[in-house]
Amino acid sequence: MTERQTEVLAVLSRLADAWNDGDAAAYASLFTEDADYVTVFGMNMPGRAVIESAHRALFEGPLKGSKLVVGGGEPKVRFIRPDVAIVVSGGGSSLSGGKPEPGRESTLTYVLVEESDGWRVASFQNTRVSDPAAKAS
Repeated sequence: MTERQTEVLAVLSRLADAWNDGDAAAYASLFTEDADYVTVFGMNMPGRAVIESAHRALFEGPLKGSKLVVGGGEPKVRFIRPDVAIVVSGGGSSLSGGKPEPGRESTLTYVLVEESDGWRVASFQNTRVSDPAAKAS
């Protein structure tokens, strides 16, 4: 793994730490001011302030005490420019602190940009893992 890949993945580790601490301000600080955050429900939360406000409500309400869990193998990090990286990773959340409960596993897509003070997430999308063929039978 290259040093730049390690720097990018460190941001994702800090995101998980902030989530697991229930710290909406620390979580949102890792996004650009104008970030787009697309939820598992397909809703877009535009901008750092909205991301912080929404996560504060989640951390104090339905996701209080939840934990982010990495999964799905090694994250794929691809640099499309030296200062822009795309990361596709598996993961999910656990309401009990263990591995993701069934139906909470996701494929996560991040676009990170390098700013003067380090890497930030400019865009994020959370897509639940499902098997449409299994639902059809």
